[in-house]
Amino acid sequence: MPTIAEILARELDKPLAHVQNVIDLLDQGNTIPFIARYRKEQHGSMDDTALRKLEDRLTYLRNLEQRRQEVKSAIEGQEKLTPELAEILHWCESAH
Repeated sequence: MPTIAEILARELDKPLAHVQNVIDLLDQGNTIPFIARYRKEQHGSMDDTALRKLEDRLTYLRNLEQRRQEVKSAIEGQEKLTPELAEILHWCESAH
């Protein structure tokens, strides 16, 4: 399964290095306006809209991964997790 950064790079059609740099900057607590204005060399001059979309999708994908793990743990706790079900959960792309 691709990493979140790889998924975002593909979705936004941006270089993986730039996407990873933005993720790192966001994780360090930097805001979108700050990143857009003062860290252009790290994100390849993405505009505010692209940066916000990246941030929104990053949040969604991280929440999805967390939910995926919660569901998997709950099913494991019931001792009903089969390899087939684990595979389905692994490739789930939606929280709905």
